[in-house]
Amino acid sequence: MDYTLNQLQIFLKIVQNQSITKTAEELYMTQPAISIQLKNFQNQFSIPLTEVVGRKIYITDFGYQIADSAEKILNEVDALNYKTSAFKRELSGRLHISSVSTGQYVLPSFLSGFAELHKGVDLNINVTNKLKVIESLERNEVDFALVSVLPKKLKINQEILLPNRLFLIGKYDMEPESGVSKKSLFESMQLIFREQGSATRDAMNAFITKNNLPVHKRIQLVTNEAVKQAVMAGIGYSIMPIIGLKHELKSKELQIIPCRGLPIITTWRLVWLKSKKLSPVANAYLDFVRNKKERIIKEKFDWILGY
Repeated sequence: MDYTLNQLQIFLKIVQNQSITKTAEELYMTQPAISIQLKNFQNQFSIPLTEVVGRKIYITDFGYQIADSAEKILNEVDALNYKTSAFKRELSGRLHISSVSTGQYVLPSFLSGFAELHKGVDLNINVTNKLKVIESLERNEVDFALVSVLPKKLKINQEILLPNRLFLIGKYDMEPESGVSKKSLFESMQLIFREQGSATRDAMNAFITKNNLPVHKRIQLVTNEAVKQAVMAGIGYSIMPIIGLKHELKSKELQIIPCRGLPIITTWRLVWLKSKKLSPVANAYLDFVRNKKERIIKEKFDWILGY
């Protein structure tokens, strides 16, 4: 057999996700590339690892056994790397963080400096919607989660980072009629929503419900970037976090539509379970965030205060 560590990692992810599409997204690869690696890995075994029924992939009993062995092998490889770093007296280990999708505009600024300081640390970052982030936190699969709304049922610790401000956003050259009531404004709009489980969708729904606003035309998209592109194309309007719109607002591709009751203001927070025993790497990261966050916020996010 001549399988590679990369093939082991890809197959293990496929088993964990039960999906080639999601595996491709998490590993930043194309679906055809994942499928080719799976086929090459399968060719080294005479017993099927997976089955495809309809358009869904299923893992065979043999496939689960191979995945279990793959996980052990990959853990041993990680252990070798960490031992090498420890021998050189470097901080080593793995940092697991799950972030809500809009957090992709926040988290990199709070990670880059830490990654440069500690090159022996591997970063495992999963960006998904709020519901899945909370599930990963609840199952103790991550060290930290980046959220803008606190989970209600979990006992957590938190480190507050910065405000999250949500405005009604439209294409720059689409001018709603001035002087109309909020109800009339929303009645005439086609609104674009995030998917179920998204914190942005929850905030948008709460605002509409609280103000008893009519929604006659709606579109649902699964990522913040998809919503942004749809608004820029003039398909409709949406209530969105401003943090991901810096370039588009400055280049006058998008505009903020004035609306009483907006912005909605929540807070970006790094959270972790109170019962969690943080690893040396996790503790080092928490110290880094606490010591550097004011400088990071000033350098990277001061522009938000102008809106």
